[in-house]
Amino acid sequence: MLTFAVAALLLIMIPGPDQALITRNALVGGRSSGLLTMLGGMLGLSVHVSAASLGVSALLLASATAFTVLKVVGTMYLVWMGIATLRSARRRTRQGGDTPQAPSLSRAQCLRQGFLSNALNPKVALFFVTFLPQFLPDSAHTLGSALELSAVFVLLYLLWFSLYTVTVDRFGAFLRRPVVRQRIERSTGALLIAFGVRLALQH
Repeated sequence: MLTFAVAALLLIMIPGPDQALITRNALVGGRSSGLLTMLGGMLGLSVHVSAASLGVSALLLASATAFTVLKVVGTMYLVWMGIATLRSARRRTRQGGDTPQAPSLSRAQCLRQGFLSNALNPKVALFFVTFLPQFLPDSAHTLGSALELSAVFVLLYLLWFSLYTVTVDRFGAFLRRPVVRQRIERSTGALLIAFGVRLALQH
């Protein structure tokens, strides 16, 4: 369990679409928006960990058509979010950084963005199908152990990104300065598009 927890935490800490979206929303809507985005990501993650525990993800990955459909939808979503973020940064640059504060994101928007970021990512399903079984006991009754490990992964996800969101919010005054925010938005938009492209190339 300890080995799994350490490995899972290291993997969670690797930058990805979740971190990019949480950073963006925490800067736009504050701590609550960041935490709600994280909660949505956790719900999307739960879809995959549950499916992996029950063996559904293996069936998904066995179907080239199903994998391709999910990959295309996930790619389009990430690229769309990236373009929207870049357009926001461009508008802010054209107006000299004096653009009025964007309205706070609604709770539903934050939850939806976080959820879709994970739920539409077949690489998450692939990860759990290949990673989780390495820590299961050699017995016929592995469902309980799989669900337990999945719960540990989700808990670590919540703890890490809660700390991350609070940190972003604490430095919010500096990060929301026009010049800094423009650079963060441009970087975040580029990262989201890059994640989408990388997902599109996944076989």
